[in-house]
Amino acid sequence: MTDKFVCVSPEDVLARPLMDGLFHEYDTRYGADFPEVATSEMGGFPTERFLPPDGALLLLLRDGVTIAGGAFMRFDPYTAEFKRIWTSENFRRQGLGRKVLEALEARARDSGYSRVFLTSGFRQPEAHALYLRCGYTPLYDTAESPRRYGVLPFVKALGPQAQPLDAGLRWARRLDDLLPE
Repeated sequence: MTDKFVCVSPEDVLARPLMDGLFHEYDTRYGADFPEVATSEMGGFPTERFLPPDGALLLLLRDGVTIAGGAFMRFDPYTAEFKRIWTSENFRRQGLGRKVLEALEARARDSGYSRVFLTSGFRQPEAHALYLRCGYTPLYDTAESPRRYGVLPFVKALGPQAQPLDAGLRWARRLDDLLPE
């Protein structure tokens, strides 16, 4: 068994399992109540956003088969926004999500970013737990029901010289302003 990370275009045939898996995941978790989530998330960003020098799509291959991956794009000059983090349902509970996050963080750091911003949907408790275990700071009140927020933002500094985390914090306040009283 050989695992390795590769950087590819979102249009590469190796990326198809990740894209199809994410579409299925979003549709399964949100489709009945929020049918637009899968379509808007998967089609909401041009391919160029996930290409160097400002972004990347990393896939974890096991014996040549895509089993996990994730991407990032520029959020602001100091911040990479992580997107499309996924592990094949046949390979979950093996620590692959953590490996993907670590690889994305290293690649983002190498690309000159000093912090990471990411969001997750309220129906993805496994992802929330992973981000908290990996040192991400939630930009929402974790004592509240995740459903209240819908979109859950997280931020993480990529080193001691990281820029202040205020960009993500401003985003979180804007989201909070949209919530009903």
